[in-house]
Amino acid sequence: MAKLTRAQQEWRPGTPKKARSVKVTFASTVLVLEAFVMFFAALVIFGLRKSDPSAPVLLWVGIGLSILMILACAFLRKAWGVGLGWIIQILLIATGFLEPMMFLIGVLFAIAWWYGLRAGSRIDAEQRQRDMEQARWEAEHPDEA
Repeated sequence: MAKLTRAQQEWRPGTPKKARSVKVTFASTVLVLEAFVMFFAALVIFGLRKSDPSAPVLLWVGIGLSILMILACAFLRKAWGVGLGWIIQILLIATGFLEPMMFLIGVLFAIAWWYGLRAGSRIDAEQRQRDMEQARWEAEHPDEA
């Protein structure tokens, strides 16, 4: 039998499900999409500069940025995780110096990142408010809950 995770071991019937952050979900989605775009952009830049001796270095830097974007998803719950995401947005925009179209792509992803953080925070706040109102109502009406 497979080993149970800590959450599975601690679960009991009637235990409320831990709420997931919509902000983290939105931000992770943007970062993963950026990782795919960065990987293919690295291939494009490598292909366009194939005769340049620094082409393999540029390819591996692009692949490294893709991996960083995926790894950053794991740290979005930390206090510094969103800051890391903003640094990644700046790095993506800076790749425009290697391929000018990346300026546009980087700015569009930065807007998507900003909107994901903004909308996700708003939805999380609304969800917390609903949960507090539900708990208050259940406390006031124990027979109906």
